[in-house]
Amino acid sequence: MAVHSSTLVHPKPVRAIRRMAVVVVHSNPLQEPGAGDAGGMTVYVREIARTLSSRGIEVDIFTRQDRQGAELESRLYPGVKVFQLPAGDPLLSKEEVPAHLPEFACNVRRLVDDRSFSYDMIHSHYWLSGRVATKLSERWNVPFVHTFHTLGKAKNRSLQAGDLQEPEGRLTGEGRVIAEADAIVASTNEERDWLLNLYAAHPEKIHVISPGVDHLRFAPGDTAAAKRSFGLEGKKVLLFVGRLQPLKGPDTALRAFAHLIEWGRLSRDEAALLVVGGASGISGIDEPSRLKALAEDLSIAGSVRFVPAQPHQELPRFYQAADVLLVPSHTESFGLVALEGMASGVPVVGSAVGGLKAIVQHGHTGFLVEPDAAHTFAERAWQILSDPLLRETMSRLAVCSSEDYSWHRSAADLHSVYMSC
Repeated sequence: MAVHSSTLVHPKPVRAIRRMAVVVVHSNPLQEPGAGDAGGMTVYVREIARTLSSRGIEVDIFTRQDRQGAELESRLYPGVKVFQLPAGDPLLSKEEVPAHLPEFACNVRRLVDDRSFSYDMIHSHYWLSGRVATKLSERWNVPFVHTFHTLGKAKNRSLQAGDLQEPEGRLTGEGRVIAEADAIVASTNEERDWLLNLYAAHPEKIHVISPGVDHLRFAPGDTAAAKRSFGLEGKKVLLFVGRLQPLKGPDTALRAFAHLIEWGRLSRDEAALLVVGGASGISGIDEPSRLKALAEDLSIAGSVRFVPAQPHQELPRFYQAADVLLVPSHTESFGLVALEGMASGVPVVGSAVGGLKAIVQHGHTGFLVEPDAAHTFAERAWQILSDPLLRETMSRLAVCSSEDYSWHRSAADLHSVYMSC
């Protein structure tokens, strides 16, 4: 069941929100999710901006220029503009960006002053953006709402081989954003608990508002036709979608698939694993080559297809071709991939972590297992693959459950938070 804010009423005057600034420093919303730093947060920023615009709010998104020659101003949707501003070398890694936050904030202020823009509200995403929003909020004398998407202290609890410890600078920065923001949006009750217990956030600041899913885009389709489009007609298809980095557990998906082959439950000729996504972060630089080498070592390379990160509008065909969606993340603030898969009618076998515990109804819309337990992922995937009635039942329940989530509902709840700040 989707969780939406139950603490939206404050004894403050209601604010009219006509135009707002969105700050998303390190994940350019013009990039396609699934590679680099673009992921679920990118989808969130895009969809909330689009939906708020449909409610009559003008949205200006400020992000860091991440490639040479990028246009300063782009139209993302009607009523939604993206401004790409310089701050350090465009090819900086996310870990190098903090040193350039003052430059970014200065360039945002200069552009806004030059164009005589004014805003009623700021919404920042990820801690880097929160540090910038603090300065802009003071300068413009408007409140700011913040969404973290991931938290350093929570991430440090789930590090995998190859992952780097989140630096003290991030943890300190997150603490300052929590103290300075007018409101904090958490995607799940578990994230709310992290904010309270790991960061001592004030409970009245926190609003639990689930992200949504685009039901017009992500919906059940013709599975046989989708499989034919990939040349996988008649095969059992397992799917992984996400950024390729250790924290997302793509190696677990490979090992689970290999178990099914090794146990004789699937043959190499009758099954396929699609891995859709691109390298992400310092820890993921070598992940594509490492995963391909792992597929060779597991003797499944001929049955695994690695697909680069896809435009978001192309993903429905992948979900519709899948019999099972594997989401083996070691940590997950929410888990939009699982929600998109469920809306498309695909049962999910996912890790019992973070938002996945709220999205996936164990035994009804899929199964939850311990992260990194490849053999259990394989067993649960086979339970679905070997029982057509169970898969069909889970598919229907997944679609039904996903209907609790929509971007319109999320945006409406956010709008209420904005107005009450």
